[in-house]
Amino acid sequence: MSRQGTGANTFPRVFVSRRASAVSRASDQRSAEEPNRRGRGGRRGGRGGWKDTSAASESAAPEPQEPPLCFRVKSDLVRFVIGRGGSKIRDIQSTTNTRIQITKRYPEAEVKIFGSKVMQTKAKAVIDTIVQKQEENYNAESRVSNAAVQSSTGQNVSTDNNVDTEDEIDWDQIREDALKWKKQKWADLPPIKKNFYIESAETSSMSQMQIDHWRKENYNVMCDDLKDGEKRCIPNPTCKFEDAFQCYPDIMENIKRAGFQKPTPIQSQTWPIVLQGIDLIGVAQTGTGKTLSYLMPGFIHLDSQPLARGKRLGPGMLVLTPTRELALQVEAECSKYSYKGLKSVCIYGGGDRDGQIQDLTKGVDIVIATPGRLNDLQMNDFVNLKSITYLVLDEADKMLDMGFEPQIMKILLDVRPDRQTIMTSATWPHAVRRLAESYLKDPMIVYVGTLDLVAVNTVKQNVIVTTEEEKRSHIQIFLESMSPKDKVIVFVSRKAVADHLSSDLILRRLSVESLHGNREQSDREKALENFKTGKVRILIATDLASRGLDVHDVTHVYNYDFPRNIEEYVHRVGRTGRAGRTGVSITLLTRNDWKVATDLINILERANQSIPEDLVSMAERYKANKEKKEMGKKMGRSQGKPKKFYD
Repeated sequence: MSRQGTGANTFPRVFVSRRASAVSRASDQRSAEEPNRRGRGGRRGGRGGWKDTSAASESAAPEPQEPPLCFRVKSDLVRFVIGRGGSKIRDIQSTTNTRIQITKRYPEAEVKIFGSKVMQTKAKAVIDTIVQKQEENYNAESRVSNAAVQSSTGQNVSTDNNVDTEDEIDWDQIREDALKWKKQKWADLPPIKKNFYIESAETSSMSQMQIDHWRKENYNVMCDDLKDGEKRCIPNPTCKFEDAFQCYPDIMENIKRAGFQKPTPIQSQTWPIVLQGIDLIGVAQTGTGKTLSYLMPGFIHLDSQPLARGKRLGPGMLVLTPTRELALQVEAECSKYSYKGLKSVCIYGGGDRDGQIQDLTKGVDIVIATPGRLNDLQMNDFVNLKSITYLVLDEADKMLDMGFEPQIMKILLDVRPDRQTIMTSATWPHAVRRLAESYLKDPMIVYVGTLDLVAVNTVKQNVIVTTEEEKRSHIQIFLESMSPKDKVIVFVSRKAVADHLSSDLILRRLSVESLHGNREQSDREKALENFKTGKVRILIATDLASRGLDVHDVTHVYNYDFPRNIEEYVHRVGRTGRAGRTGVSITLLTRNDWKVATDLINILERANQSIPEDLVSMAERYKANKEKKEMGKKMGRSQGKPKKFYD
């Protein structure tokens, strides 16, 4: 999980290219580089500066198409524009909603400001103020001195000019102006209607004993009100579809057409909350029906706004997802349960960017997007997010884990603050709580089962302790013994393993498909389609498919390699046993995986699964080995370092 805080990583980075001499590069290095310290979302590039790779599973987003505002600043003054630790440049970017790129050249650096024309001008005015005040403090002697240092051969020279003169800029006034700008930005927006819930007589008549019994019997559903102060009453669960949508016959018609018998536990409890217009956090494992828990109320929300759909300036609903596979899945659900002609479009990296732009310009009601590609189109004014009144952050924990927090923050700057927001997650770590506190207003939380990590109990989990050399024979025996109705996802740790294993199985005349990040998007879509339709019954995949892959008839999950953490194990297992079905998982565990043995035992115990003796022995050996190492460290510290004797 990403642990990005609210400091340097919450705003777009400043890109600084170094083409200066060794002397000046050394003198400016600390101040210029500090705002670009690597987080989970970025990595160091080449000589041209820093390359942002936070878009994770997406293809690299193209550079913004709108021409930047370009001007030059004396290279000696760049450090004052950036500020100590990048503080000033971050403030400028956040208060003006821009991205700033500085290329160091001598004697003048080139500055490019990306964003809207108004904000570009505002950012330049702030930079000009900084530069002007610094130039006033410079005298002719210091300029000559600095020029002499730049032309010398060498050494890192520290001067009094490195002192940050923070008090010379009226940041309070700048922040006040930014606050006024935000109020003005949202002043002319139409009102939002949020409450569309009419409680049925059957739901209203439920006693507290009946409610408690229902929640306990349905995977121990738990609810809480996170509003400060006086708490609100948690709505009673809607045990039948009619209880939630009795006033919406088109929704009921879609549900009957799909053949559903009754709502899933999370749907029963979340629908009455969301339909009342309350922000919601839904925490449940994969395959529990979270998608429809926000889509159905979202359809009603969009169609029932005071401003007619044809008069809006953009889409009304936005669903952010971590991967293109999950985005495509949500878009498919939107199309399947289409409501009153609502139009949806899927925006993701690696897809046809021009085609996506054309779809947006034709007019859509629902945008399902991955953060990287949407941020790209947003920066280039191809999509208007000010009309969004219903926002969904789907699989929020995965989006943070993939480093999407900066893009999410940038996107939400353009989404009206009085929207209704829904957040779903399979886990509830600190980073997800922080995100919820930042972007949800007085939410309620519904979680199914427990906030502790647990795999769905509809899956029988088998664990085989083996060696690395024997893994190929184990999976070969399993695949050759599959029945004609079986369908399996084989999870591996690396892309190369996926390719090697699939090639080996093809040589053994087994029909397989592989799915990983190195494959072209068209190949990935074809592989998924072949697997979903049953043309191929074996899919070899990396953790790219551990979330967002919704294939209801997967009978087996085979963990050829154990994942990098226990959370991903749970998500992998959740690919089977979906939509009321049962499934089987087989997990191969080797000596290299013994550190996860204790956590795996806990997962198996919570799901009432049998625990192999070999797994218990592995956990005990790891624990004993760990205690032995810790004891050795303590003994070493207590004895101290050996004394040195000198003649």
